[in-house]
Amino acid sequence: MHELASHQLGMIAFGAIAFGVYFLVICGDWTIDNAVTLAEKSGLSKLFIAATIVALGTSAPELFTSVNANLLGFPGISVGNVIGSNIANILLVVAIAAIIVVDKVEIRVDTAVMIAATAVMAAAVLYGLIPRWGGLVMVVSIVVYVAYQYRASRLDENEVEGNDEPARKVWAMLLAGLAALLVGSESLVQGAVAGGKALAVPEVVIGMTVIAFGTSLPELTACIASARRQEPDMIVGGILGSNIFNILSVMALSAVAKPLIIGPDLTDLDMPFAVAVTLVFAGLLLFSGRIGRTAGIVMVVGYGIFVAGQYLA
Repeated sequence: MHELASHQLGMIAFGAIAFGVYFLVICGDWTIDNAVTLAEKSGLSKLFIAATIVALGTSAPELFTSVNANLLGFPGISVGNVIGSNIANILLVVAIAAIIVVDKVEIRVDTAVMIAATAVMAAAVLYGLIPRWGGLVMVVSIVVYVAYQYRASRLDENEVEGNDEPARKVWAMLLAGLAALLVGSESLVQGAVAGGKALAVPEVVIGMTVIAFGTSLPELTACIASARRQEPDMIVGGILGSNIFNILSVMALSAVAKPLIIGPDLTDLDMPFAVAVTLVFAGLLLFSGRIGRTAGIVMVVGYGIFVAGQYLA
């Protein structure tokens, strides 16, 4: 009777996770498409669109999932989701889109901000807590970052592409997509928690792997679409921006909603690994300006080892 209950719980959890991931992917794409349409009507550069509008859209699943998890009393999922998503964005999403060649000058500011945000996250993990005031400071930082990028990225009027689609309709579709993301995140969190309990897997591991991968699927979708269109700025800008938003908005707003308690188990391997991956990625962008096929293969293998290590540890 106990085995049957565990089996049923596992099946329900799997169904909830599948439904949540499906909603996050579909609605994430919907959100991105409409955000890009609004950005184009405003005459913004592709790099700005990727690093802010698209990054915010693809980080929306992480935002809803992490805030929701923290409010439900699962801070390990909230923090693990952010760290795991940033690792997945680099080792999986960028790697799948390789070969990438970028302008080292254009992405210098975004890369520096990503490194600084990662340093803030590492300090928070070591301290074990992000209070509400700390979350508010991080949110102010992301607002300053977006404002700077906006001022630096305006296009000339003659470069703006025309678009006759009514802005009101686009805004309505964008908000509907965000609302649907909330439904997907709720299903994903509840399914992952139930599945983790059925399999006796710690919540941090669930957040670092299953939820992090699920909430990174919109980044993967956008990255593959950009690679097909041969838009390296959109690929790299989207990942840089997404990793920045994951820390300075997702983790920050989770702390604003409820002080974010961070378990000490993240300091042993996960956070150092995230820092190392971020620094290697930044080094490739700033000093080489290229991520080739060989590097992409190494990154995918590294991600596989990381995920396997989470369950074997």
